[in-house]
Amino acid sequence: MITPEQYSEDLYREDEVLRKVTESIRESGMNDVSIAPGYGRLLTLLATVSKARSILEIGALGGYSGICLARGLAEGGRLLSLELKEANATLARRNLEAAGFGGLAEYMVGPALDSLERLAERGEQFDLFLIDADKENYPAYLEYAIRLAKPGAIIAGDNTLLRGRTLNPDKNGPSVQAIRKFNEMIATDERLLSTMLPAYDGLALAIVK
Repeated sequence: MITPEQYSEDLYREDEVLRKVTESIRESGMNDVSIAPGYGRLLTLLATVSKARSILEIGALGGYSGICLARGLAEGGRLLSLELKEANATLARRNLEAAGFGGLAEYMVGPALDSLERLAERGEQFDLFLIDADKENYPAYLEYAIRLAKPGAIIAGDNTLLRGRTLNPDKNGPSVQAIRKFNEMIATDERLLSTMLPAYDGLALAIVK
């Protein structure tokens, strides 16, 4: 018996561009924690239907999600990725360039909270956000996303289930507690219209009112 996720993946042809990204991540020795393929397609869809011209990605890794987001950017749009490690940003930049999106992507390297504060000080605003970085700072990332959001902006947060740890009352480490808080914030914040998708490793979606 296959899983619903595997069934849905089998309906689609393998994406050669993203396959090469996955290979590059593995060859670099990085832990491949890229967004699930099905959610990658969802990011492209969300960027497309929202006509996003400015996207902020928190966590670039090897560029997998960046390519998915860039595929849906409106003409003349830009993707800004925040990445802690220079090596990851370099790989992501190379993969975005190979996919034909090099001219659309920018990178800020260093702690994401520092970069977010600089963006706030500059008065930057964005149409779409992806939060997919260190889990302990998810609640703070969400607050910044709301602060930097244009009215009607979409916020997506990956890994809301933490491979089942979020659901397990015996798991209470810092990352688990932070994700639980993030999920509760998404569900209850009156500034947001939201939902939670339980497939793959979980994805939270919200619109800023």
